[in-house]
Amino acid sequence: MPDHHQLPEHIDVINTIARQSCGDTEHYIHFAVDGELRSLALADLDVKATRVAHRLRELGIGPGSRVGIVSRNRIEWVLLDLAVLKLGAVTAGFEADRFDPAVVGGTFNLAVVFAEKPAADSGVYSMAAVADWSDDSAVAPLPPFDGYDPADICTIKFTSGSTGAPKGLEASVASINSDMAAVQEMFEHTDGDNLLTFMGLWFLQQRYWVYSALVHGHDITLAGYDEALDVAALAAPTVVMGVPGFYEELKARLDAAGPTSDLEKRRDLIQQRLGGRIRYLWTGSAPARRAVLDFFNDCGVPLYEGYGLTEVCIVSKNHPGAVRLGSVGKLLPGKTVRFDKNGALIIGSRYPVNIRYTWAAPGVNEYTFLPTGEVKTSDVGYLDEDGFLYLRGRIDDVFSLTTGRSVFVSTVEERLRAHPEIHECALYGKDRSYLTVIVSPASPDPDHEALRQFVAKCNTGVPTEEQVHALVLAPERFSIDNGLLTTQLKLRRKEIHARFADDLAAVYRQADAGSAEPSLITASRTHE
Repeated sequence: MPDHHQLPEHIDVINTIARQSCGDTEHYIHFAVDGELRSLALADLDVKATRVAHRLRELGIGPGSRVGIVSRNRIEWVLLDLAVLKLGAVTAGFEADRFDPAVVGGTFNLAVVFAEKPAADSGVYSMAAVADWSDDSAVAPLPPFDGYDPADICTIKFTSGSTGAPKGLEASVASINSDMAAVQEMFEHTDGDNLLTFMGLWFLQQRYWVYSALVHGHDITLAGYDEALDVAALAAPTVVMGVPGFYEELKARLDAAGPTSDLEKRRDLIQQRLGGRIRYLWTGSAPARRAVLDFFNDCGVPLYEGYGLTEVCIVSKNHPGAVRLGSVGKLLPGKTVRFDKNGALIIGSRYPVNIRYTWAAPGVNEYTFLPTGEVKTSDVGYLDEDGFLYLRGRIDDVFSLTTGRSVFVSTVEERLRAHPEIHECALYGKDRSYLTVIVSPASPDPDHEALRQFVAKCNTGVPTEEQVHALVLAPERFSIDNGLLTTQLKLRRKEIHARFADDLAAVYRQADAGSAEPSLITASRTHE
């Protein structure tokens, strides 16, 4: 491989996949089809991806071409992505339920688009066609490809949309190689490991684990979010890559099945539910509650929390030998952080993802990407004396009340989420005189009085501005399907506030902020 493609200190993961065949017959990619776990040797995966690459070449795909994929997780997603890399092209992954396959091609200048069920005469190719292409009998070597340069683009990333319309940027090869080198140094994924990933493959980081398997020699299991627990029991992963909401759900299920106070029994229950071979659990994308972190870590099943952003990818991570619960870990090599006057993080990278969005509203690039190449975030935090990074919340999650006081939303919400009847909650009160919380119930018929008493207890001994004086009980859980959570299970605050606007208005007409007992109203289902 030419030296100019090799980054210092890094295995050039992207060019290894793009320019070399994988002959690994000892490790597998596992995936579920109709509830049945199937397995494919990594060498066979590589052969199938090469066949798909040949068919893409016939469509005119080559270095720099953009290939769109609008699909849920499935093996054909992986085959397409690997085929794109083998051609020096660019993968543009789109969340299946949020983007129209017939529209994205023109909007993002894509050469070709693939989707699960494309409309007739839309010009969009079916994922089923990819399955057929991968089964072609002949497989010939691809024409020589000189490889990606470190600054070249190999994928397009989109923000989650939790704070507005998704923004898109193109990710450099160097940034991916740098992140993967740091992760491999921390966690040493190797022979015997099996990494379970179930978040959408349109998130670049979820594809890291496929790349890792091909380059470092271990198994990888692919699932969808809804089937993750069932697939775990079948595939027996050693590592689970999940968001906090997944571990919240697992904790709730285990708690509901019986007492989990005995740590040895709790560890056995967790291992049993996840296939019996877990060596650690990974989480990020949203803050994890301390109660959830303690639930797993206290019984010897490590749950490592980290922090990252689309614009800079992985920033920090707790990992073996460097753990401090409540923090999001130490900075990755090549990452720097400083803080503006409000405490907001400004992040630098030795190998930036990019220095601008390719698709964003006017003014957004100038606000986010500084002339220094650093990224200005809305996350507020600090570094402790040992270099562990702590997050306090987001600038836009600070409510200014009409009393002149300011409230960190995450501080109050974390306190309220401790109640088992509260699946999730969203605070409301900006430019109001007191706080109201919208509660996503953990069960269909929560105990209203118990909730009120719990909130009253939470109000004891905290500053006046952090006291919650009213509850709006949602008729069902917040979820991805009802539009109140992102696919990373983050709150869609604007949508939640809009959905329950009438109920919130009623709260401020009726509730008495001077009352010691918080009021509670049940939201109407007509707002859904």
